[in-house]
Amino acid sequence: MSESNSSPSFEVKLAELEALVRQMEQGSMPLDHSLDAFEKGVRLAKECHTILDTASQKVTEIKQSGEETPFEPEA
Repeated sequence: MSESNSSPSFEVKLAELEALVRQMEQGSMPLDHSLDAFEKGVRLAKECHTILDTASQKVTEIKQSGEETPFEPEA
């Protein structure tokens, strides 16, 4: 799977989430934009959490089996 065909990486999603949080913390967004940003932030947080869960499961599998297998996030 090539990088250009996959969804954004964990790092990209986390950076986007952090940027949204910074914008919202400034308090200068109109309410409707804040609500949209909050909704997007919740979605990004869930996606990041899913990626982390997948990575954690992979680490557990590797530790239990002693074998190395490539990690390919599904999110």
